[in-house]
Amino acid sequence: MKTCRSVGASSQMNGQHDWDSRRKRKIADITQALSVSPVDVAALRRMAISEGGLLTDEIRCQVWPRLLNVPSQVLDQEPETVERENNKDYNQVLLDVQRSLRRFPPGMPDEQREGLQEELIDIILRVLKRNPQLHYYQGYHDIVVTFLLVLGERLATALVEKLSTHHLRDFMDPTMDNTKHILNYLMPIIERVNPEVHDFMQQAEVGTVFALSWLITWFGHVLSDFRHVVRLYDFFLACHPLMPIYFAAVIVLYREEEVLECECDMAMVHHLLSQIPQDLPYETLISRAGDLFVQFPPSELAKEASSHDSVAASTFKDFDLASTQQRPDSVLRRRRKQKQAALESSAATSVVAVAQPSAARRFVRLAVMGLTVALGAAALAVVNTALEWAPKLDLFP
Repeated sequence: MKTCRSVGASSQMNGQHDWDSRRKRKIADITQALSVSPVDVAALRRMAISEGGLLTDEIRCQVWPRLLNVPSQVLDQEPETVERENNKDYNQVLLDVQRSLRRFPPGMPDEQREGLQEELIDIILRVLKRNPQLHYYQGYHDIVVTFLLVLGERLATALVEKLSTHHLRDFMDPTMDNTKHILNYLMPIIERVNPEVHDFMQQAEVGTVFALSWLITWFGHVLSDFRHVVRLYDFFLACHPLMPIYFAAVIVLYREEEVLECECDMAMVHHLLSQIPQDLPYETLISRAGDLFVQFPPSELAKEASSHDSVAASTFKDFDLASTQQRPDSVLRRRRKQKQAALESSAATSVVAVAQPSAARRFVRLAVMGLTVALGAAALAVVNTALEWAPKLDLFP
């Protein structure tokens, strides 16, 4: 027994030593990428994507502005005073910020937290005033508070403004049409990887509304551990703006057994999926999301997303109403009738349709491609895609 304990302790020590060595090497690589002229942004993106992300908030203060290409003169600007009176967004922002207590570190003195909440309100109102084309949405404050806690008010204002006019732009339209369109990418990704889970969710008519808060807050609203939140922000800032929907897909796929064991009922499946586990293997899921982005890029899914027959309710109120009116198993019965009618119609007219690849063929294709691309290769491909996308939004000179 003593020998086993000794071996176990030695293994833990070796693992810790290996991580410490990798951590030191990564910090050195980040420092090197920051020190060259021009700054090696591609290297910084690889560092942000790879295991552990950017490691510390001190490093994030240096790297996040580079990932968003915010000019140094903008970073140095002191934020202006914000007029709250007669501001059309102030009352809603105030309500949301007052409800955001759990987003602040536990044990933080009330006075310090209240001061940060005031800064949070100012950042949001300041960005909206500078950019009248942007419309506030509930959940926006969950993203802004993350930047505030990591960067402080001055840097957070500059980065949030850039993020709001680029990555978050679709969420800040007058309507949710573009947000729902982004959610429509979720099911095609799931179908590519696991048709059984996809078909089950379709039969339950659960839609994608369960992932709405994940997407529009970059998971800040649903994860309780701040370390996990900033790790995901490292990843998302280094990638294409649609990466959060790929990460949402890998969470659903990771919970395959739970989903398939759930009763095939819209309300039941929605409840299961909306309760996101807090003990997710984040590094594994980040790697998997990168893999899926490489295998099934947005350009390949765009047509399906635009034509996807989403049954997601546009608001949670609508969803609640729909779920209360849903009779047990009516979805399955209706689906069976629709499929049977479609088969009979097809047989009667002898129309030969071009079928989608069968589940078996899809799995063979995925096996040939390899479901677990080496992180280095995946990171490189994801970074290259981010670099290709970024110039369109003037993120790089």
